[in-house]
Amino acid sequence: MQKRDLKTGKLEKVICNLCKKEVQCKDGILPEGFFLAEAEFGYFSRKDGTRQRFDLCEDCYDKLTAQFLIPVEESEISELV
Repeated sequence: MQKRDLKTGKLEKVICNLCKKEVQCKDGILPEGFFLAEAEFGYFSRKDGTRQRFDLCEDCYDKLTAQFLIPVEESEISELV
């Protein structure tokens, strides 16, 4: 869950939806890795017409993906932002 300043829209903190870990931003920059998931559900879904999003801290992301029967695809990126 992302918390933003109401006046500036600047990111203030991110809260892991699974473990509730809170990480404060420094000058709008998140000092840790977080995973943002967002899904839109259309017709023929049990969630027709809804959008869902959540944030996971890196530890919770690792715990979740460790359960996958097909591993997450991984590749190196040349430029970090």
